[in-house]
Amino acid sequence: MSTAQMLSETLKQQIRDAQQKLKSALPNYHNRPGQNKLIAQMANIVAGHYHRHDRIGLIEAGTGTGKSLAYLLATVPIALARQKKLVIATATVALQEQLVNKDIPFFRQHSGIEFEYNLVKGRSRYACIERLKQQLIQPDLLTSSERNHFTVLETLQQAWQQRSWLGDRDTLPLAVDEALWHSISADPYHCSKHDKRHQQCPFHLARAEVNDAQVLVVNHSLLLADLAAGNAILPPPEDCIYVIDEAHHLPACGRDYFAAFAQLSQPHVWLDKLGQLAHQLIQTLPESSLKDLLKLDDYRNELLGLLKPIERSLTEWQSRWFPETSQTEYRFEHAALPALWQKQAEPIASCAQKTLGVLDKISSAMGEVALTPGKQKNQSKLLQELSLLAQKLEQQHGLWHLYAQPQKEPAYQARWVAKDEHGQLTAHACPLSVAQSLEHMLFSQAYASILCSATLTVLNSFEHIKFELGLHEHPGLQTLRVDSPFAYQQNGVILLPKMQHDPTANAYTDELIAILPDYLSQHQGTLVLFASYWQMQQVAQALRAKGFSLLVQGEASRQSLLSLHRQNCQHDKTSILFGTQSFSEGLDLPGKLLTNLIITKLPFAVPTSPLEAAMSEAVTRKGGNPFVQLAIPATARKLVQACGRLLRQEQDQGRIVILDRRLVTKSYGKAMLDTLPPFRRQIEY
Repeated sequence: MSTAQMLSETLKQQIRDAQQKLKSALPNYHNRPGQNKLIAQMANIVAGHYHRHDRIGLIEAGTGTGKSLAYLLATVPIALARQKKLVIATATVALQEQLVNKDIPFFRQHSGIEFEYNLVKGRSRYACIERLKQQLIQPDLLTSSERNHFTVLETLQQAWQQRSWLGDRDTLPLAVDEALWHSISADPYHCSKHDKRHQQCPFHLARAEVNDAQVLVVNHSLLLADLAAGNAILPPPEDCIYVIDEAHHLPACGRDYFAAFAQLSQPHVWLDKLGQLAHQLIQTLPESSLKDLLKLDDYRNELLGLLKPIERSLTEWQSRWFPETSQTEYRFEHAALPALWQKQAEPIASCAQKTLGVLDKISSAMGEVALTPGKQKNQSKLLQELSLLAQKLEQQHGLWHLYAQPQKEPAYQARWVAKDEHGQLTAHACPLSVAQSLEHMLFSQAYASILCSATLTVLNSFEHIKFELGLHEHPGLQTLRVDSPFAYQQNGVILLPKMQHDPTANAYTDELIAILPDYLSQHQGTLVLFASYWQMQQVAQALRAKGFSLLVQGEASRQSLLSLHRQNCQHDKTSILFGTQSFSEGLDLPGKLLTNLIITKLPFAVPTSPLEAAMSEAVTRKGGNPFVQLAIPATARKLVQACGRLLRQEQDQGRIVILDRRLVTKSYGKAMLDTLPPFRRQIEY
């Protein structure tokens, strides 16, 4: 092995020196052997110590191990030395903000390592200042509801001019509703970098900063979108060291990104608008664009001709798909489409793509036209229409491209149609796995990849996540688990009370209502997690009738509920939060904000969605057991995440009450219990 592919003594010393400086800057710091292990293993993987080319690691780091600082220490010096970009991808906005506002600035200030960093966000998170100006110059373009927001737009323009607003959605100086934001946000049609008027727009200024930064923070969706687009924003994977934090979210995020949907009903409505647009543009664009405008109209007619038979077929199929008026979804078993759809899929996808290509040329031509203020008014309307129609075309291309892919046995897509309240039908497609896509676009190409999370293993094994991410064939793959340094035995207890009913029983909700008051301690911060929104509401209504004061998810914003909870706890008042699955992850309630965690039942997902049903079908067709292979691993991971809410700092204390006896009565129960942190256990019999 070449020494160039290993961690040099110079780099080792730089990492040690930086760590020593960070220790000195951290208040109440004490040595963490787990963090040292993380740093050493990550650095060795990235440096090529284990394999010259296949530098990849799956790292599970428990709460309190100092994971963020560990991966910065392990990767920043190597990225700088080898002139690679460090791309940190997270799943949640909360972790992005923590990295950009706290962890990275602290690291840069105290490590003695000089580098630039940047938060990279999607285009729609930025305003287009030209769009904003057009609405202010031409107030007659605004609808009556938007006129009410005229002062908001003026405030935004002033804030941008004074640079007190960065021009993005996350630093807005005042509340802006969804419709108004959409009317000023950047998109490729309104905010083209080829148009000089837009070169100083927030989006293009932000993108220019990407080239100057050595560390880039993105979310999983933007990373996937950029890889699929051929690295439009980030450097090619071979020039990047990736740290993918919260990596257990990556498979689901990938499925969401590579999924597609498109409306099937009434295609003539929006395609007629496309024809009208082409006619209007003849008046605006130079003669050199006439050929493209004629092509646009030809392709529009061709696409309408391809979609019309699909629309007519809906009449025949709809009564079979939706025999009950309450039914809103129909899944194609084994992804088998009607024969006509299979025949039309490839031509529709191809025609939609050709039409998009011409629209892109026309959009560029519009940006080059010098306009008088009078014509700017008309162009703004045309661009708005162009953007909406391009979105429709992208949806049609995405859907029929997936539908054109032949499905072997078992199928690797979920395909279904959904009906809205107006009877309009939308078709959907979603891959069951993104392992092959991730392997092809990312893992086989990257200079190095570190995937980390507090919950990567399932039932104490990395096999499930390896399968989901497509990492079984990587000769250099390294895995590491570092347990939390918290004193779980001393600081916490898991209590399984004696109960009469399993959660599957009809009487379980009534038993919950009867037993819960015994575990809602006074003057404590309590979080009660439910697997069902309906059940949470039933229990909340009954307990309020008994005199309990509750903070219930959905009755106010998450931020408002948590703010009230903090106020109660800080004044030593009883505070009881009720929440569902979204409260079991990413919720940080340290100290006395949470000392009493109640999990009403194991968070098994009901496989009612078309995607979950298709995944179960595929496992069954391969001779597997969907409950064992899908439901149990997913539930075990969610349970670990839920229990991770209790101890957030080393000095925290409390108890977890689990009101689900299946942990002791079912064969899978012991394995699930053994995946939880090593709290003391009290099981009542």
